[in-house]
Amino acid sequence: MRAGPLGEAVRELEAAGYQGQMAARPGARVMCFTCRRESEAQAVEVTALRRLEGPSDPADMLVVAALTCPQCGTRGTVVLSYGPEADEDDADVLASLTPPREP
Repeated sequence: MRAGPLGEAVRELEAAGYQGQMAARPGARVMCFTCRRESEAQAVEVTALRRLEGPSDPADMLVVAALTCPQCGTRGTVVLSYGPEADEDDADVLASLTPPREP
């Protein structure tokens, strides 16, 4: 079975050392599932953002972000929706993340 773009993006980041998992929470906060603590999205270091779009379904508009938890240092990923179908928590976190610097 062939992996889709979301699975490929997550596996690529996991192979690069981003093996933890994180999630959007209300108030533009990010939850790290390693330390179980929340941080303001603007305080979370962002290493990479991978934008994925479905060919015709707005619900497939996703961003996979490689993040580092400011509380425990875990490197992990978060999957956020964007666009007209985005949930409020995802949209708030995505708007608050500081994009990675260009090399």
